[in-house]
Amino acid sequence: MEGSADAPGAVADWRLAVWTLCSVLLPVLITAWCSFQRSRRQLLIRDIFRKSKHDWHYTDLFGQPSYCCVCAQHILRGAFCSCCGLRVCERCLKKADQRFLCKEITMRGTAGAPSAMPHHWIRGNVPLCSCCIVCKQQCGTQPKLCDYRCVWCQYTVHDECMVDCLRTEDCTFGEFKDLIIPPYYLSAINQMRKEKRTSYEKVVPYDRKHWMPVMVLANTRSGNNMGETFLGEFKMLLNPVQVFDLSKIGPAKALQLCTWLPCNTVRVLVCGGDGTVGWVLDAIDEMKIKGQERYIPQVAILPLGTGNDLSNTLGWGAGYAGEVPVEQILRNVMEADGIKLDRWKVQVTNKGYYNLRKPKVFTMNNYFSVGPDALMALNFHAHREKTPSLFSSRIINKAVYFFYGTKDCLVQECKDLNKKVELELDGERIELPNLEGIIVLNIGYWGGGCRLWEGMGDEPYPLARHDDGLLEVVGVHGSFHCAQIQVKLANPVRLGQAHTVRLILKSSKMPMQVDGEPWAQGPCTVTITHKTHALMLYHSGEQTDDDDASSLSE
Repeated sequence: MEGSADAPGAVADWRLAVWTLCSVLLPVLITAWCSFQRSRRQLLIRDIFRKSKHDWHYTDLFGQPSYCCVCAQHILRGAFCSCCGLRVCERCLKKADQRFLCKEITMRGTAGAPSAMPHHWIRGNVPLCSCCIVCKQQCGTQPKLCDYRCVWCQYTVHDECMVDCLRTEDCTFGEFKDLIIPPYYLSAINQMRKEKRTSYEKVVPYDRKHWMPVMVLANTRSGNNMGETFLGEFKMLLNPVQVFDLSKIGPAKALQLCTWLPCNTVRVLVCGGDGTVGWVLDAIDEMKIKGQERYIPQVAILPLGTGNDLSNTLGWGAGYAGEVPVEQILRNVMEADGIKLDRWKVQVTNKGYYNLRKPKVFTMNNYFSVGPDALMALNFHAHREKTPSLFSSRIINKAVYFFYGTKDCLVQECKDLNKKVELELDGERIELPNLEGIIVLNIGYWGGGCRLWEGMGDEPYPLARHDDGLLEVVGVHGSFHCAQIQVKLANPVRLGQAHTVRLILKSSKMPMQVDGEPWAQGPCTVTITHKTHALMLYHSGEQTDDDDASSLSE
């Protein structure tokens, strides 16, 4: 009787155990199956991306109402091409990749040398504020896949306004025709190079008077890491061959495209900080060494770095955060004026070692310094090397600089600098007052927006320019003095102007920097001499009232 009474209890326990096991295993199995399917789907998507001629990117959420170009359904996530603007859901990705052509960098399979090409129309997902070129009414107002956009001229047209003549007529390349390198031009030049012909003048649009092709060189790691976004937006408006990611291809290789284009017409837009601009200018100097001086481009700047002092000096602003549309940036590049920028050779020769060590040689565009500001840059650089992921924001970067500047106000690691160094300007020894830092300036701005040579502007000072072959040399009493100058509560110690600067560090180790690249330096001799000029573009539209008043001194 006891055995029979225990049997139902045992069965109930077994059932409970089975149900418990199922309730635990079933979610695990479902999760594992979903993870497997997702990873399999991601592999298929990556395989399509790798083999495709489109520049596909996957997104979990589109920034505006979007519709699949194949099934016409509303989509929240999927893939988009950063060159032609196609948008597609995951299901239709393979079909879209096979059905639709992307922007062609060059024209293939054409006989002779074409001087025009038809529109390349893409249906749906047109810009929200676009107007039809036929009826002049707004496009893209209906909540469905509708209307057309040309990927080259950016013209839009309603479905009902689209006629056969629009499908076959030649594309004008729109507002930015003077900046775009047409595919048929590259095809013609490529063919001429194979035939070893150099008479490029006969190729359209080489002979067009106002043609000034632009190249975009973007550092995707600068400042707020906005370079990746700009790459896609510029590829949409220009020929993708004109847009380069400097994290994948160096500026020296990218600038070889200039040799395919008319002499003295190319403009380069550098998207990055002052360090990126210096990198590009170094590559341009290499072009001079190779005998390609007639292909040297003029350089504009889109400031994505932390300090952006060179950009500020040339009128491109102290920092870009997406407030100006990319179209306006290209208009600014078209309208900018050409100027020259002095570039300087900084040679650091160590003392001792029987002069067996090679001297360090740097190229300076902005400034050289020894003292508290170099110490802040050195501490910042060391911190960023340890944890680079923390330094993805311009605000965070400036906050770290502020922290190290405040710390130096208390510690004063660079005090009595005047007893440790000797300074010569054009061979003349300068008697130094009690200082903690010496700064040698080539441009008007320093320290992220401060007009250091000008100071408070309440006393006369010699004129300063960035193209006169002269350097301005100032001294500071410490980090607190630097902060006072930044908010126009104090003047710097103006030590003079010179064509050649020589600084001798007699003892101890001091922090130094050239254009934000810091290092700790032992006893040495620093010699700064003129190296060359760089061709830059100046944009007058970014000046403030404060800049207008001080521009008279430049």
